[in-house]
Amino acid sequence: MKYLLSHKTHPVLEIEIDGETGTIIGLGELHSPERLPIGVPHSGNTVNRKSLNDWWIERSIPLSRSGLREALQTLQIPYPQLLLTKCYGLSLSDQYWVCPEGTGLRWEDINFFDNPFSDDVGNILFGKIPDKGEFNLISPDNTSDGWLKKKWIIADGKRYLIKNGSGATRQEPYNEVLASAIMRRLDIPHIPYSLTMIDEYPVSVCEDFISKGTELISAWHITQIAKKPNNISLYQHYLQCCESLGISGVSDALDQMLTVDYLIVNEDRHLNNFGAVRNADTLDWVGAAPIYDSGTSMWSNEPTAMIRPMAKLPSKPFRSSHSEQIKLVKSFEWFDIKALSGIEDEYREVLSNSLFIDNTRRDSLCYGLRQRVQQLGKYINFRTPSIHHPAILP
Repeated sequence: MKYLLSHKTHPVLEIEIDGETGTIIGLGELHSPERLPIGVPHSGNTVNRKSLNDWWIERSIPLSRSGLREALQTLQIPYPQLLLTKCYGLSLSDQYWVCPEGTGLRWEDINFFDNPFSDDVGNILFGKIPDKGEFNLISPDNTSDGWLKKKWIIADGKRYLIKNGSGATRQEPYNEVLASAIMRRLDIPHIPYSLTMIDEYPVSVCEDFISKGTELISAWHITQIAKKPNNISLYQHYLQCCESLGISGVSDALDQMLTVDYLIVNEDRHLNNFGAVRNADTLDWVGAAPIYDSGTSMWSNEPTAMIRPMAKLPSKPFRSSHSEQIKLVKSFEWFDIKALSGIEDEYREVLSNSLFIDNTRRDSLCYGLRQRVQQLGKYINFRTPSIHHPAILP
């Protein structure tokens, strides 16, 4: 079927999508090359179809999503990318969508920032089957990424993302609240997360930080604007791509993100959960995105006996260990270790309501957090003794 790929009210590119596979199989006239998705190359009026297809398929729910197989069976849909056209490719992260040829649909009438959407897909992804014969598939849940169960809701006119935990401890929602507390204390731009319960299970809740006038561009797509030379690191390549696009403040934002990830032992800061925000109308860059999605941290996938704050700990995206990645931070002038005094007690209070984390694990996690803060203080003192952060908190 033929569609018009659009960016808000702007026609971008005529495309054809295979109804059986959900992939883009043909390209037509290019209307607005400047509004092609970031990282999709073009030469004159010729667009790279493989890159565009990669971008399109990446909008679908990843195959790693918990509960996805069961959800697709309920929906009687073989591939998650087939859900994309059911919601016209609309998202709550950017302003791209596809208009079926001949329908005359308008962005103003269907975008999810202004208009209601169905909660059928989100409920099914959470294992709740709506009691009706036919499902409404007009939902931003069709274009949500990540491996944890999640769904969008509307409350008091605002859009919120609800995200589940995993495994026996269901720890990720608590870690989001901890990360929010750390960044609040350190005055780091971030998305605040709160905690609530659904059917006695903890979930994190955050408000959408993208509006109908902005959009989030992932670090992955930013790095695709140019091929990375073999002689520079991914970190350097990302900074160069941001500079080429005119995105300001990225180095300072990375300093803060890598520092927070060191403190909370974040194992999953991949290129698709940080990036930059741009104005969707003018295409001007707002700057680095506030920090979000920090739940896969604090040894959430490890048994209690493996909570070892002094061990070599895995990290992403620029180095394989936090002890190496923290070395990329250019300046700690902004960091005030005293602002983190008692953070382990705040974390203990957050964890105290969990039915899934026992006292032994809670004590180990709080001790581990305190040790991470102290280790960072020692590292800063060793590297920049003129700053002199006290290594031991009161």
